[in-house]
Amino acid sequence: MNNAHHADVTALYELIAKIGTADEAKELFADLCTTTEIAAMAQRIAAAKLLIEGKTYEQVIAETEISSATLSRVSKCVKYGDGYRKFLAAEK
Repeated sequence: MNNAHHADVTALYELIAKIGTADEAKELFADLCTTTEIAAMAQRIAAAKLLIEGKTYEQVIAETEISSATLSRVSKCVKYGDGYRKFLAAEK
C-alpha cells in the first residue's frame, strides 16, 4: 500500500470513528456505499452474530442466505479477528 493510499484509508477510518448515532451512520454510508454494499455488510454482521451464538454453517446460510465463501471469510474473522467479537459481544 503506497503512502497516499494509506493516508486515504486512515482518513476513512477517522471519519467513521466520528459517527455518533445510527442516523449519522446511515447518512454517511448512504453517501459512501451502494445499497448492495450496505446489504452485504449487514449480511456479514448478521452471519457473525449467528456464529458467535454457536450456530452451524448450515443454520447461518439458511437464515442469512450468505454464500459459503463469504461465510468462510466471516468465520475466520470471528475466530481470529478483533472487530466482530469486540463490537458484537458488547451488544449482549
